[in-house]
Amino acid sequence: MRKWWIIVLLFWVSSAYAQSGQVYYTPDTTSASEADYKYYIDMTKLPDARKAVWLGVIIPGAGQFYNRSYWKLPIVYGAFMGCGYAISQMQNRYSGYKTAYLDLYKDVQAGTVTEDASKTYIAVLPDGYTLSRVGGENTWMNTLKNQQNIYRRYRDYSILATVIVYALSLIDAYVDAQLFDYDISPDLTLNIEPQIYYDLQQQKSAELKLAIQF
Repeated sequence: MRKWWIIVLLFWVSSAYAQSGQVYYTPDTTSASEADYKYYIDMTKLPDARKAVWLGVIIPGAGQFYNRSYWKLPIVYGAFMGCGYAISQMQNRYSGYKTAYLDLYKDVQAGTVTEDASKTYIAVLPDGYTLSRVGGENTWMNTLKNQQNIYRRYRDYSILATVIVYALSLIDAYVDAQLFDYDISPDLTLNIEPQIYYDLQQQKSAELKLAIQF
């Protein structure tokens, strides 16, 4: 049932995308030559910025898909996959050191600490090391506690990074939809030409003039 909901949602996104802004060329009737074309955007069919954001809220990356920014999808999903992998790895290491710390603490309190390899606090020792070689039970217990805190902090940072990536994907979807009709037509030109400049004393000087034509 869950798969059907995802298929229906993706179909809706595709339909909304197909009805979004259309960009095409139309003859410039003000030009003397019919070969000249003017960049034209159908203003009635531009992407809706709010819809792009809400789609991104429901499915990360759907806003980029709706805006036709296909090239951004690998970036969005790559970032999410990287954050998810980091969270998983940091959580596993945090849980491992936490379990080892608690087991060692219980055995120290009970006076039953051993070098048995089946013990979690022995399993996480570096290869070839023993409790005595790492400074004893208390030293190793402090080390386990520090490692536990370190990987918990790294896990939290990874979660924060995921939230930031999620927020940035929504901001990008909104801005991309808002700037969909931004003029990037061939009419945009940059002209650099020399000119003569006269100051208040009518002194003549040469300079370069830079003009951007819209």
